[in-house]
Amino acid sequence: MALRKTVTLAVLIAVSIVLSIVESMISTFVFIIPGVKLGLANIVTLIVLYIYGPKEAGIVAFLRIILVVLLSPAGGGLFSPTSFMSFAGGTLAYVAMIAMKAFRRFSILSVSVAGSLFHMVGQIGAAIFVLETAALIYYLPYMILIAVPTGIFTGLVGKKLVTVFQNRASGNIED
Repeated sequence: MALRKTVTLAVLIAVSIVLSIVESMISTFVFIIPGVKLGLANIVTLIVLYIYGPKEAGIVAFLRIILVVLLSPAGGGLFSPTSFMSFAGGTLAYVAMIAMKAFRRFSILSVSVAGSLFHMVGQIGAAIFVLETAALIYYLPYMILIAVPTGIFTGLVGKKLVTVFQNRASGNIED
């Protein structure tokens, strides 16, 4: 991996960690349902997926999850129920985004919404498993109602930033 690419990915991982921690603080005031977030950190994963590819996006996404779990006071540790739910949501979101992107007819907005939806599904599935109660499935419709607009927001911001990154890489500085 070239030095410039490595440094850029390291900076993007740092940005995604900060966004993840900030969105955790914001989400407690914005959303009533526990565990629901805006998906700000996923903007970085989306950018990396479109600029560098699936391998790099996976590295960024999973390093972010691990580091946030370790750095966050509310993270509970690497093998906590919270981290298990984060990994489950992150893994399903990552797989969904890669699958959607592989079909060229889907836009970055569609890829983002799919990632948001599958992240919610992964979190609910993990919560059902960890807490041993199927009653949590009733949260899913509410989570989906939240996932679609947050996925659209993430996709719109991601689309704009991917364009900015591509323009700067090609030497076209006008945004």
